[in-house]
Amino acid sequence: MSDSSTSKDRNAKTRQMLGMKGAASGEKSIWKIRLQLIKPVTWVPLIWGVVCGAASSGEYTWTPEDILKAVTCMLLSGPLMTGYTQTLNDFYDREIDAINEPNRPIPSGAISIPQVVTQILVLLFVSFGIAYFLDWWTGNSFPMITCITIGGAILAYIYSAPPLKLKQNGWLGNYALGASYIALPWWAGHALFGNLNWTIVVLTLIYSMAGLGIAIVNDFKSVEGDRQLGLKSLPAMFGVGTAAWICVLMIDVFQAGIAGYLMSIHENLYATILLLLVIPQITFQDMYFLRGPLENDVKYQASAQPFLVLGMLVAGLALGHAGI
Repeated sequence: MSDSSTSKDRNAKTRQMLGMKGAASGEKSIWKIRLQLIKPVTWVPLIWGVVCGAASSGEYTWTPEDILKAVTCMLLSGPLMTGYTQTLNDFYDREIDAINEPNRPIPSGAISIPQVVTQILVLLFVSFGIAYFLDWWTGNSFPMITCITIGGAILAYIYSAPPLKLKQNGWLGNYALGASYIALPWWAGHALFGNLNWTIVVLTLIYSMAGLGIAIVNDFKSVEGDRQLGLKSLPAMFGVGTAAWICVLMIDVFQAGIAGYLMSIHENLYATILLLLVIPQITFQDMYFLRGPLENDVKYQASAQPFLVLGMLVAGLALGHAGI
């Protein structure tokens, strides 16, 4: 076997373990298949959201206890709740995946339906248990983290499952996904160390409009299957070029809006840093995404999204500094 073929095989297997498009097929290990279903590549934004929430609370300290609390909340938001959401989504998307990604575990027959259902239920109830434990550990008089987790589970269900199946509507579905990426883990991180208030709730829901832009990126890879099945994803409704513009504008405009809010509360340094982070983001949007959204989606996400997530942390630190 040539070095090129070996490299491609390794790349395909890596993509498989991370739950990415272009994965290898033929995996026999049930635990590797289960890992593929929970898509580790999707954990990162949720884990980062917890960090931003801890920062916005203004109460996080670098003590061993606070670090352990934060890591436990990251486990809840990332591998457990995101894993539950992704497995649930694959379960209800098995027909469209048979068109777009037939190598995925469920349409390929690598894992049985009862095994998938068991994975969904285990992830869900372990998540509830850890959320309740975190509320007890942090001394919350009201089980805020548990309520956020239950709300996230319900949102994941109505996003993927009929009759609502929000993902059939490009706007509602992508906003639900954006809120899951940004607002929900942010609330959990904030509630873990401080008192979650309506200002934080509203600001993160606004910030989630930028998350809507991120979520649209994931729709480009399945545009053909969406059209065949009549799903109203934005690329299917508006075409690839227009949807790409909607995507980048949602990300940039709402980040700039958050920067404007930071200026209004006199956090000018943080607002300036946030705006400066938007500049390279726009550059990569023009270089990669707007010129080839189908070919360059992964390259665009790798180059531009780090600036978005750094901007989220800047906003969290600003809110914590302001005592919001």
